[in-house]
Amino acid sequence: MKFKTLSLLTMLACSTSVFAAEQLNYQILVDKGNKAGEQLVTIGDNGDIKVRYIFKDNGRGPELDEVIKLNAAGVISDYQAKGNTTFGSVINEQFKLDGSTASWSTGKEQQQAKTDGKALYLPVDGSPFLASIAISAMAKNKTNSLPLLPSGTLKQEVVSELIVDKGGEKQQVQLLVQTGVGFEPSFVWATKGENARLFAYLAPGYLTLIEEGWQDNAKAMMDIQQKAETQLLEKVATELPKELHGLTVVRNARVFDSVTMQLSQPSDIYLLRGKITTIVPAGSLQSAVQHEIDAANRIVLPGLFDMHGHISRWEGLLHLAAGVTTLRDMGNDNATLQQMMDEIEQDQLLAPTIVPTGFLEGESAFSARNGFVISTLDEAKAAIDWYAAHGYPQLKIYNSFPKDILKQTVAYAHSRGLRVSGHVPAFLKAEDAVHAGFDEIQHINQLMLNFLVKPDTDTRTLDRFYLPAQQVADLDLNGKAVQDFITLLKDHNLSVDPTLATFDFLKKVDGTVGEPWRAIVKHLPPDIQRAYARAELDIPDEATAERYARSYAKMVEFTGMMYRAGIPVVAGTDELAGFTLQGELELLVKAGLTPSEALQVATLNGARFSRVEQHKGQIKAGYDADLLLVDGDPTQNIGDIRQLALVITQNKAIRPTTLYRQLGVEPFVKTEVTIRDFAEPAGQSGGKTRQGHRHLH
Repeated sequence: MKFKTLSLLTMLACSTSVFAAEQLNYQILVDKGNKAGEQLVTIGDNGDIKVRYIFKDNGRGPELDEVIKLNAAGVISDYQAKGNTTFGSVINEQFKLDGSTASWSTGKEQQQAKTDGKALYLPVDGSPFLASIAISAMAKNKTNSLPLLPSGTLKQEVVSELIVDKGGEKQQVQLLVQTGVGFEPSFVWATKGENARLFAYLAPGYLTLIEEGWQDNAKAMMDIQQKAETQLLEKVATELPKELHGLTVVRNARVFDSVTMQLSQPSDIYLLRGKITTIVPAGSLQSAVQHEIDAANRIVLPGLFDMHGHISRWEGLLHLAAGVTTLRDMGNDNATLQQMMDEIEQDQLLAPTIVPTGFLEGESAFSARNGFVISTLDEAKAAIDWYAAHGYPQLKIYNSFPKDILKQTVAYAHSRGLRVSGHVPAFLKAEDAVHAGFDEIQHINQLMLNFLVKPDTDTRTLDRFYLPAQQVADLDLNGKAVQDFITLLKDHNLSVDPTLATFDFLKKVDGTVGEPWRAIVKHLPPDIQRAYARAELDIPDEATAERYARSYAKMVEFTGMMYRAGIPVVAGTDELAGFTLQGELELLVKAGLTPSEALQVATLNGARFSRVEQHKGQIKAGYDADLLLVDGDPTQNIGDIRQLALVITQNKAIRPTTLYRQLGVEPFVKTEVTIRDFAEPAGQSGGKTRQGHRHLH
């Protein structure tokens, strides 16, 4: 899985202008205080800054060295960064301000721009300490905004303050919210005064980065930060969607039947309290309604399922804007996920309906510290009991899980009613996971490793990515080993969650955008566009790039072979929220599925393997009113899934154009769906002509 590391911080952009010799040490902690990295900052007498940054979690992470010079305005005049990204690609980024000319290079990207020397350069691959440059520059210039290079403006406001304590030493720090970079607001803690700098960055449920010695203040800071974030999120949840109180009709809809994969004749769909009450031929039922939505002969799909997410509180907007109305979360901090589910239920958080998967990992130096990390069978059973008691329908087993208790753990999970899926634990093959009783396997690389690993191959390392990239190109997909494996999966009734889109990074070379995001990248904020044009794996030459591309093509082909053999496929992403599911469906079509089959995978299969098929996945009376009104025809051209005009879910109507504008994304449709509201309560107007309606656009 591609858990987020500190990329949120690097996209903040933005270190100190304290022109006095100084050394700062930031500790990076995960999972109840386990050290996962550090950031060592040395500031010379002349103000020059050297940063050594390393972060390792889940067997991977970035490592880099930066040398930074600042000008009189407190922004970068010279910047050099060298190191490696999370998955091993080389970082070699440079920036120089020469008079009014700024020039920079990031891999293949080489650009220049004119500047007045007051704009802050935004690196693609920078350390979290770069946030201090913006904080310091704004404090120095007594402003709350800062122009950015190559483009954009970073804005900042103080939302709270706190006095922190370290063994009797006290100081006042402030919580800042920064906007203008990335998709969502960023919360950072800073010191006060003219020489303000980054003090801490807290990612709820995941990570704490804080100046050494001040760790005991993290909980109080987290409480304040989450309260401030909740207030912003509640405002979004209240203002952006339209509540559908009373009876609603969606008229003139061509309904996609996810079972037969056929389109209906124009139909009217009646909705009440978030459920579909009846579906009738268009115009055949005249019942008083409080909301009328004209689909205008659009295709109406069931809401989509993303079967592999790790949702954060701000990602819900991107998911919903892309038509994802249900998300299977495949590993999260348990308390944070429970909080989000409560907030969604109480209309305090705008996000898809979450189907939770319990995360179970073994203790090791490579552990991904989400959910429960265990060492013994009794601990594994206790974790499963917690998940069963909290209504989790599925368990996910991860890389470091002890192989000697795997079979007993799977059996116990089954006895408690949970499906079991996951990565293949280290030093085992996928076929071993099948024989241990797995119901599903995540990720195409985990399936391919079945043919590549040796008894001593440690797939907790980056080998789990590089081995498939290097060797699948030579794999005979029609050979006995592969065909026997497909038969094994079929005979044991396994489903597979290939996440093809996320593994496009195996072949992505620097300066190019991955295939799943090429259709949307120009719609994204400029800083996100730059990030998506960076390589992630170390691909040193054209021959390597060509080999990795052939390997990836075979992974796509293998997915199609599994589907045709009758092995159920689900559509999951494990990448950029919302947009990636659209790219995943295009890749399923590339694997040989028809567009309608890909839509069935993302609706009916999603409901089935989330265990919500009794009320989701179809447009049918009695089912949840999760509906997508789409321009174009995605049953013929799957790319039309991006032409989403309206989303209905959780008894709300949501315009993707509104959500995208909120996130700094250029919308994908120009037309508006009209929602007509009627004042009279349901059942009082009979067959009379309705009066007093108004149009909402």
